Amino acid sequence: MIASLNGKILYKDKNSVVIECGGVGFKCLITDNTYGKLGGVGDQAFLNTYMSVKEDAIDLFGFFEAGELEVFKLITSVSGVGAKIGLAILSVINFDKVLLFIASGDAKSLTAAPGVGIKLAQRMVLELKDKVGSITADSDLSAVSAVGNATAGTPAKEAIEALVSLGYSQSEASLAVGKLDTSLKTDDLIRGALKYLARGI
Repeated sequence: MIASLNGKILYKDKNSVVIECGGVGFKCLITDNTYGKLGGVGDQAFLNTYMSVKEDAIDLFGFFEAGELEVFKLITSVSGVGAKIGLAILSVINFDKVLLFIASGDAKSLTAAPGVGIKLAQRMVLELKDKVGSITADSDLSAVSAVGNATAGTPAKEAIEALVSLGYSQSEASLAVGKLDTSLKTDDLIRGALKYLARGI
């Protein structure tokens, strides 16, 4: 198993990079995020890697940030989300946003990635919502997960629904409400959340 690469960039395009390590060139498939953070040909580079071994192919995937690799492994654990779709998702949506969308139950925002329809996005949310906390210590995501799992009819749930009806996404609404004391009344939660949203959380 190749866990990481550290060497000179021999080749780079939007979809892949070749890094020379010990005289051997390793080709890695990459996301747009990783492409943008790597230097140019001749520069040194370090990538966290994931190797996929199948009957007909061995592919190496490279990620500039360890967090992006962890999210890639998480989302590709869902049936129907192969490596190609995993890269597509992380090329369009930053990995921390992917976690936010899953934690808040915002399947619709995940469909921004090519190849991800609403049914697949909903399956990802359903299968991964409880796993998001295991790969991040982000307190905001914990709060989002808590309000996302709130029972229908509770002030937190009602406040989120009201904010969504005002045009905010599920994830934006959940993040804003998650920053507040969820024992507050619905109207107070809505007002407080709108203040956070106005500041551009």
